[in-house]
Amino acid sequence: MGFARFQAFEFKNGKTARNRVVVPPMASRTADGRGFVTDATLKHYERLAESGAGLVFVEYSFIHKTGKGEAQQLGVDSWDQVEGLAKVAGVIQRSGGLAGLQLVHVGGKTTTAITGTPLLGPSPIPVPVKGWEPETPVPVDESEIPALIDWYVEAANRAEAAGFDFAELHAAHGYGLNQWLSPLTNHRADRFGGPIEGRSRLLLTIAERIQREVPRLLLAVRMPAQDHFPGGLEAQEMIWVAKRLEALGVDLIDVSSGIGGWRRPDDGSEQGYLVEDAATLKPHLKIPVIGVGGIETGAFIDRILVSGKVDFAAVGRAILNDPRAWGRGHLNPS
Repeated sequence: MGFARFQAFEFKNGKTARNRVVVPPMASRTADGRGFVTDATLKHYERLAESGAGLVFVEYSFIHKTGKGEAQQLGVDSWDQVEGLAKVAGVIQRSGGLAGLQLVHVGGKTTTAITGTPLLGPSPIPVPVKGWEPETPVPVDESEIPALIDWYVEAANRAEAAGFDFAELHAAHGYGLNQWLSPLTNHRADRFGGPIEGRSRLLLTIAERIQREVPRLLLAVRMPAQDHFPGGLEAQEMIWVAKRLEALGVDLIDVSSGIGGWRRPDDGSEQGYLVEDAATLKPHLKIPVIGVGGIETGAFIDRILVSGKVDFAAVGRAILNDPRAWGRGHLNPS
């Protein structure tokens, strides 16, 4: 089988991931109250970069104050934040990894106490969240959607200015774009609702704008293959969306959970519990696909790469626990 995880991958702009291991975006809660990078943020990513991963994604970063999800969340809603973000990208890239910045508007999955404004969503439907009853969001008027799209494009421009190799649109985990995709939370009667062609229109428009206006920035989309929730997104819908994203020039599909949340087995023992979801999309795409879900060992990564289920593997908690030791144990070819 060999050591497939050590294979490099060259993207269309010539930038190369030195291996097939990805550090996924994980909230560090180290930003200040305005979303600015702090010394703690820099130390956190310097530590994660010690894993030796080929691609390190920086945590979900809010594109506008109306889409902020927590008090110490990183932000990319101001040009004043670029200087600090550039330092984060730099510590990752100096380690030899590509640096990505995840862009998010959390929509209705937050509180007015955090945003200071009414929550925004596709429809006045609370997001289904286990153990929590979120507030009902105010539906975004169709006339306001161009501004929402602009926020994403402006954030992508800031990511490029900060020197990131990738931007990633967060359309999973029940956050904003997932809410627009899902029939559970999108009951709109206009062209941004209805069948999947309408419900995906916002995501596809944002991706197209970023590809056109920030062409040197590689673009990933984190999305579910299904919602894993009764009446939610289904695999055939998300295959269609993934193919459209590829046609628009998106470089990487990062497959995670949907509105239904994580599906880790009750005993917590199974590695790669969302890899089969990624494998559902991969046969329909030529661009690479990331699999995720409690992955803990290099040997497991080799198996899923050789099997053709995914092209990259995201390792979250195992790297977060001890990046340097994980790198020595799983990314040391000797």
